[in-house]
Amino acid sequence: MTDHIIFYDLASNKPDFAWSPNTWKVRFALNYKGIPFKTEWVEYPDIQRKCKEKGIAPGTVTPDGREIYTLPAIWDPKTNLGVSESLRIAEYLDKTYPDTPRILFDGLEEYDACISPLRLPDFEPVLLFALPKVHEILNPVSQEYFRRTREESFGRKLEEFAPTGSERAETWERIKRGFGTIDGVIQRNGGPFARGEQVSFVDFAFGGFLIWFKLIWEESELWKDLVTWNDGRWGRYLERLEEYAKPRES
Repeated sequence: MTDHIIFYDLASNKPDFAWSPNTWKVRFALNYKGIPFKTEWVEYPDIQRKCKEKGIAPGTVTPDGREIYTLPAIWDPKTNLGVSESLRIAEYLDKTYPDTPRILFDGLEEYDACISPLRLPDFEPVLLFALPKVHEILNPVSQEYFRRTREESFGRKLEEFAPTGSERAETWERIKRGFGTIDGVIQRNGGPFARGEQVSFVDFAFGGFLIWFKLIWEESELWKDLVTWNDGRWGRYLERLEEYAKPRES
């Protein structure tokens, strides 16, 4: 096991519970490629320390030069290299393990074009519904960090994130339009995946968000409604990705 990739994922108050949409992108990729890995669960306040210990670069650097350390991240003992940020990890895996199935095909331009619907204004409100549920599944040490940073970012209390009344219905309709845009991307390429029959990292990005929604909303009316959209595409889409959700850890 000493040569297995170490995959750093976000901890929760449930044992071995993978929930983050961003880290799911890499979990899907590792499973699809069949690359052995071992998960190390990390609390939010420990991300920077863990990455610095391994010499892993920050996930992003702000315009004013502030380094922000994020997960997912990996450490590969075969190369003594650490990589953060899901797209950089995908590039690394394709380059370093050329005998495994590729996940990036026509470059970053195609990826950006396909994934851009997730950045559309109609899709952004999904965070208002999802983030309070995320807070519930975290351990206390991460809950404090998560609440503080998200409330600073959104300028309101976590309990005030989710819209209510008529605003709730209007916001949910906006999210539905965002999914309709993603559905259009898939339809243009013939489906069932973003590139047609070929699964790729784009699908792992879409799938990461879908599995996130399912895990935090599965018992709610929100998920039950979502899986009916676009002729039931999203439930089927996630089912097609299930084989890559299964861990191949050892």
